[in-house]
Amino acid sequence: MSNFRYFHVFVKFIKHCHVDFQIPEEMNDVAFDLNFSFSFFPEKNSLYFPKIFKFSPEFQMTFQLSEKTFKVPVDLFVENRQRLLEALKTKVPANSAVLLQGGVEKNRYNTDAADLPFRQESYFFWTFGVNESEFYGVIDVTTGKTTLFAPRLDPSYAIWDGKINDEKYFKEKYAVDEVFFNDTEKTIAEKLKALAVKNVYLLRAENTDSGDVLTEPKFAGSQDFQLNTQLLYLEMAELRVIKTEKEIDVMRYASKIASEAHRAAMKHMKPGLYEYQLESLFRHTSYYHGGCRHLAYTCIAASGCNGSVLHYGHANAPNDKFIKDGDMCLFDMGPEYNCYASDITTSFPSNGKFTEKQKIVYNAVLDANLAVLKAAKPGVRWTDMHILSEKVILEHLKKAGLIVGDIDKAVEARVGAVFMPHGLGHFIGLDVHDCGGYMGDATPRSTLPGLKSLRTTRTLKDRMAITIEPGCYFIDFLLDEALADPVKSAFLVKAEIDKYRGSGGVRIEDDVIIRAAGNENLSDLPRTVEEIENFMASGGQWTEKDIEHRVSEFLSK
Repeated sequence: MSNFRYFHVFVKFIKHCHVDFQIPEEMNDVAFDLNFSFSFFPEKNSLYFPKIFKFSPEFQMTFQLSEKTFKVPVDLFVENRQRLLEALKTKVPANSAVLLQGGVEKNRYNTDAADLPFRQESYFFWTFGVNESEFYGVIDVTTGKTTLFAPRLDPSYAIWDGKINDEKYFKEKYAVDEVFFNDTEKTIAEKLKALAVKNVYLLRAENTDSGDVLTEPKFAGSQDFQLNTQLLYLEMAELRVIKTEKEIDVMRYASKIASEAHRAAMKHMKPGLYEYQLESLFRHTSYYHGGCRHLAYTCIAASGCNGSVLHYGHANAPNDKFIKDGDMCLFDMGPEYNCYASDITTSFPSNGKFTEKQKIVYNAVLDANLAVLKAAKPGVRWTDMHILSEKVILEHLKKAGLIVGDIDKAVEARVGAVFMPHGLGHFIGLDVHDCGGYMGDATPRSTLPGLKSLRTTRTLKDRMAITIEPGCYFIDFLLDEALADPVKSAFLVKAEIDKYRGSGGVRIEDDVIIRAAGNENLSDLPRTVEEIENFMASGGQWTEKDIEHRVSEFLSK
């Protein structure tokens, strides 16, 4: 039986149940498969097919690398656009539109070879979900109409890169109203005029961490419109800070894959390997089992003294150390899926057995992590959580004899920053260090050690996604500097601290969704000393079949 026959049988069934069956006019000529979705409103006694659910058999309107990976629905991006429209409709005049520019594929220096597989610019992706490069997108704020402008590909593309898709393909794939090829330099301006647009809102965004500026799109004919580059960043960044449940679903999957990849690295760890070999295993697991083609950031696969190098893994320190028996390992690695990042750090001994000194440092950091996970909730300022983590770590160090004195006074003297010079955590989403950290009610960035490294000082809100990543490190530069300082040195016991020099450090990092009813930790890893030792000692290797089963089980829930 054809799709249309099935569809008409379904209509007859609905009419037999005396339920009003409504189909938007624009869907009259659209073919349906049997996997359509609908909403039922008992109070209206009707079924309504929203515009989002236009289906053709060949278009699933989802992102899924294979049936073994998570399926991301296109309505994630439709919802994002609706949120943007709601935010703008009372703040812009009539005849206004948003114009965004997608990313551009780049080659390696002066060659014709692509440096890396293309990854979309995050604001554009948040809005449209478009995977391809060189697109533009317009949203008419008055009507809500969405238009994509695709690059006109040279016919030779069909030889080297595959099928050239038409406007209908992109229209259905990304659930937009119109698609045009950007054939002339004035195509965008002409279409804006056809929509009676007079005010164009462009995205100009300065990153509060890097200071880099995402410049606004340039288009021919822009002089015919009133341009605004101020409003859009404030609105879009704030919307990205608060995640939708659909976004959280994707992030939950990315963190699950990251957790499985970390488990694989822990399970295969043994003295005599090189750091990069564990990085390689992590990459393999993330892609092979999770469909994560991109990593969210450069892998940090540190062992021994390298654990005290906060951003280890760069070109001058490329995860190339020989891992020795008893080394403490600090692996900070995370893949991204459908552009949504994970960022997880594990710390564990290379031989699977903690020494007493390693236990002291590890438990200090774990208790700090758990204290923040419990205390962080809507209405709590993130700066206070950073201070809390410092206090917990310093209390452990005092108990172990590394520091002396009153803990509150030690915090005030910034002794905590000697052992944890970085911020407690950061927003995470489409970027690993996600936007919006110094917006809203954020207090100005501090100038004090440790606190100045905070990537946000905001009050937490429901559905914020943030990392909790306290750490304790023995960095010679900071220790020597503090011991030479008359204020800080009064709290430090040099003889005991020296016993830990060269040991590296510990960081425990989780991806967390702030919830009023209780936070959701997206990480899924053995965390206590006992859990880690038992996991690393348990029989057999962490096989491909084990991982595949765990991922499949996760997807089935």
